[in-house]
Amino acid sequence: MGKYISKKVASIPPYAIKQFFDIAATMDDIISLGIGEPDFKTPEPILQAGIQALQDGETHYSVNSGILPLRQAIAANLQERYGVSYDPESEVIITVGVSESLRLVFDAILDPGDEVIVPEPSYIGYVPPVLLAAGKAVTVPTRAENNFQPVPAEIEAAITPRTKALLMGYPNNPTGTVLQQEIMTAIVRIAQKHDLLIISDEIYDRLVYDWQHISFASLPGARERIVLLGGFSKDYAMTGWRLGYAAAPNALASALLKVHQYTIMCASTVSQYAALSALTDPAAEEAVQAMIAEYDVRRRILVNGLNDIGLACVEPRGAFYAFPSVAITGMDAMAFAEKLLLEEQVAVIPGTVFGTSGEGYVRCTYATATDQITEALNRIARFARRHG
Repeated sequence: MGKYISKKVASIPPYAIKQFFDIAATMDDIISLGIGEPDFKTPEPILQAGIQALQDGETHYSVNSGILPLRQAIAANLQERYGVSYDPESEVIITVGVSESLRLVFDAILDPGDEVIVPEPSYIGYVPPVLLAAGKAVTVPTRAENNFQPVPAEIEAAITPRTKALLMGYPNNPTGTVLQQEIMTAIVRIAQKHDLLIISDEIYDRLVYDWQHISFASLPGARERIVLLGGFSKDYAMTGWRLGYAAAPNALASALLKVHQYTIMCASTVSQYAALSALTDPAAEEAVQAMIAEYDVRRRILVNGLNDIGLACVEPRGAFYAFPSVAITGMDAMAFAEKLLLEEQVAVIPGTVFGTSGEGYVRCTYATATDQITEALNRIARFARRHG
């Protein structure tokens, strides 16, 4: 049947994280530091809003771009947090998670052969939608010695006449990096100079520690070339509700909506009412703040523990991931992750899943209980002593 598969689909590798979860599922006493989703239940006020929506019969299609109250709440939230203004009626689209937002963007802006620059290590879901839109992803490495901050000059050096956009995912999965404002400003200037779009995935914008997240869209001169992506999966522990959004200038938003209409029709109506509660119910906000505080406690335990073991780890300032080096073991990332899983029943993700510049690192999530993190550190320490 291979002759029926398109070249662009055939060029996409299998979902590399899956093999570790498949192995882990066959083993007992597993501690997973691999799954990139909150271990918290969706906060009760949000759950109740979803239940109420069901009881009220909100089980039909919404308008394509999403219910207006939610779009208004998103626009108000972006104005309050970042001082950036979007028209909720024409510049905000509710999507099936940021995953759909990414697909919409690339389908809407790319012609065959157009290029998108992606700093890496980067989220595993960035390059495939570029390829599916018949584009080309051009990766630019980041490094631990720069705290995994991209170097603007290296981004500019990667630009060609086919470059259409820069894809920025910060706070970053897998490194936990939050961008410094001066680097963001330099990237905006590069985009202006070369007339490029910036697609800014800010799905982890609330999960920031000892730092302040700055939205790309809030920087001077940036809004008119930004497609701002956000959502509810990570910040509000709503992964299964599958709800995100894209905010963009009217002409761009109209193009995204066109693709959305013929791909999805609309996001889940029930999920939209739950998300409206996430943004408007003070009790939901209290729950979010409690989750952020707990993540911060776990972050310190994990990062300090990894560094004590000798797995050098740049301090993550956002999201819920640490990205330690495994150099002391002499193993590459894949071998380390496989051996750790088989010998100590701890699941981590090899850094190469997130791009070639992830070699020598593994991703560990602290979206798991403190006692599990502590025991995982004990097992990793034992493993490192054997192999160091």
